[in-house]
Amino acid sequence: MPSDEDAAPDGATLPSGPFSGPQEFAQLIRQAVEAAAQEGWREWVWSDPDFADWPLGDRAVAEAMQQWSSAGRRLTLVAERYDVFERHHARFVHWRRMWGHIVDARVCRGAGLPAVPSAIWTPTWALRRLDVDHCRGHSGNDAMSRRALRESLDECLRSSREGFPVTTLGL
Repeated sequence: MPSDEDAAPDGATLPSGPFSGPQEFAQLIRQAVEAAAQEGWREWVWSDPDFADWPLGDRAVAEAMQQWSSAGRRLTLVAERYDVFERHHARFVHWRRMWGHIVDARVCRGAGLPAVPSAIWTPTWALRRLDVDHCRGHSGNDAMSRRALRESLDECLRSSREGFPVTTLGL
């Protein structure tokens, strides 16, 4: 019998349906991070061209990420670039340094490579911004939507390379 720690995210605590606007988008991300911490999600993928408007610098997000972190967990990040993190997401950068062994950060950028979606994927819940400029999208646990998103992410991951190192060495 699986333990609570082995349970997959059920998405029951997370909203399902359309969202619109930067505040609603940011709130959904906060709720997802909190649900991951409370429910002990084992695997999830975050993707965005640059994560500039994600609330990753928030104290509550950093605390929830710390609570979520443990052996056997995996967070995959996919982006076109990570330059915004040092400037806008210092708390996340600090957390990443401590927990780099459970984070796989990938860069997917270049001519002919797929566009990086703005999304969160879990085995049973997903969020996807379909219109990044106006922060409009959809979240929910629909299997077909999650599968389509995962296929998009897998295409980016196949074309990606390592990025966002845990430490930056300089001269």
